[in-house]
Amino acid sequence: MKFNEVFSLLKQLNIPVAYDHFDSPPSIPFITYSDSGSNHVYADNSVYKRGLFVEIELYTDKKDLSIENKLENLLDERGIVYSSYPTIWIDSEKLYQKIYEIGVEN
Repeated sequence: MKFNEVFSLLKQLNIPVAYDHFDSPPSIPFITYSDSGSNHVYADNSVYKRGLFVEIELYTDKKDLSIENKLENLLDERGIVYSSYPTIWIDSEKLYQKIYEIGVEN
């Protein structure tokens, strides 16, 4: 998957999606995504293939396993390998955040 395809993929969940942030508060649940560093493949002391890590941040007002499962199923169906991190509560926003990380091509 290429970086410029991430938005279209996430829109299939039918919830608000934006790169990095929203200009005004979206309805809940919502997703933001951003690049979080390089995921290059190296060979013979050089970059053989360029890639990026992308963090997908799912925000909900309650722990919502159904939307997490929808996101995970979408990634699984596309053969996208991902890591996920524990859900955290953001007290200042009164929202839960679940982060997934995927690798994509530049």
